[in-house]
Amino acid sequence: MVPFFVQIKCHMGKSYEVANRLADAEIASEVYSTAGDFDLLVKFYVEQNTDIGHFIAQQVQTIPGVQDTRTIITFKAFGAP
Repeated sequence: MVPFFVQIKCHMGKSYEVANRLADAEIASEVYSTAGDFDLLVKFYVEQNTDIGHFIAQQVQTIPGVQDTRTIITFKAFGAP
């Protein structure tokens, strides 16, 4: 499985609705509320051959209330053999 993170900016007043939709869809591993330019930080795991761009466009950006996303790709966990 490939982990990656997505910062989500929501339309005003829609953060909880977006977070609940992500939880209901069971596509996110973890969902956090954040302060700053983005409202949510979400951790996803996908199969090795999954196109992350398509996943975000089809599974995340289509959720009502999502205004913008920023994807953070991770490369290697330090300290693990």
